[in-house]
Amino acid sequence: ANVDGGPRGTRGPGGVAGVAADPDGNVLAERGAYMGETTNNVAEYRALLLGLELARELGAGEVEVINDSELVAKQISGAYRVKHAGLKPLYLEAMEALRGFDRWQVRSVRRESNTRADALVNAALDARLQSR
Repeated sequence: ANVDGGPRGTRGPGGVAGVAADPDGNVLAERGAYMGETTNNVAEYRALLLGLELARELGAGEVEVINDSELVAKQISGAYRVKHAGLKPLYLEAMEALRGFDRWQVRSVRRESNTRADALVNAALDARLQSR
């Protein structure tokens, strides 16, 4: 699952998105959602949880989550400690969700390699902000 999350600005209205695909790259499901005022790291964790939810809904036993947040990927892998109190509950929720899979991996890529998820985040934000 490719996932992305982020606010407009450093802290502002944010969105999350997930794109679930099979090993051949065929998109099976995708979802974007508005999440209100947030920070980038919180949005990235919420996007990870959304991607895991999509994978569960599809009945996946294994999942590879691809995001553009090196921080989240390294915290999930154990390379970085989760120091920020606001991220700890999201980290624990993500680890619990990952235990529901037989095998899993979370890795980060450059933003240019995560374009569909990024586009869904922007579409969710645009739709919400234009409807106000």
